[in-house]
Amino acid sequence: MLDERGLNHGGERQAAATGTASPAGHMVEVRPGLYLGGAAAVAEPNHLLEAGITAVLTVDSEPGFQAGAGFEGLRSLFVPALDKPETDLLSHLDRCVAFIGQSRAEGRAVLVHCHAGVSRSVAVVTAFIMKTDQLTFEKAYESLQTVKPEAKMNEGFEGQLKLYEAMGCEVDTSSAAYKQYRLQKVTEKYPELRNLPQELFAVDPTTMSQGLKDDILYKCRKCSFFAQNAVPSWVPSTGMENSARVVDG
Repeated sequence: MLDERGLNHGGERQAAATGTASPAGHMVEVRPGLYLGGAAAVAEPNHLLEAGITAVLTVDSEPGFQAGAGFEGLRSLFVPALDKPETDLLSHLDRCVAFIGQSRAEGRAVLVHCHAGVSRSVAVVTAFIMKTDQLTFEKAYESLQTVKPEAKMNEGFEGQLKLYEAMGCEVDTSSAAYKQYRLQKVTEKYPELRNLPQELFAVDPTTMSQGLKDDILYKCRKCSFFAQNAVPSWVPSTGMENSARVVDG
């Protein structure tokens, strides 16, 4: 279980009672058929049915629905994430955005929620607005805060969404910026790696004769692994890409 003592479902701040909430479980319709809210929005499944919501994306430390809960025809996606700046939400954004887009294309109303409805869910919905409306991070976030004034994602998510924007609103695992981001996440999780000597890696001299200027192969002195402008694959991954799952009711 990801939750920690003293934190509310991953440490998300409680939302102030501002903004215009739907009577159906304290949620706000930020776009036609797209709702944003907190855990209260899924406490009573009947409220979802009353609002016509048949797709739910939960971004929290535990699922919004326990096994067997919900209602027939409900589609759900659970992305385990703490509301902390170091949480890797970026690696989940493509799947989240696709889930929202596909559900809406099928005529489903969608609810995106976390615990308090102010940070994790806000970050995901902001990413969706950025991609679908082709807006910058600042414009999309401002647009969302106009509808939900208490929306306030943590600074780590803000940085990740700016990187998402720089990659064209699609996670590009081959980009140097993304690899640098992943390395940062690794060293945050494994602080001892920060002390690795830089000479652990050496530029492979064979690439220099090939006239490569932008793409350089790096060779690990320990295991002879070659990587192109990359973090070697043996560096442990800190994301939970395989943890997210879609469930159809």
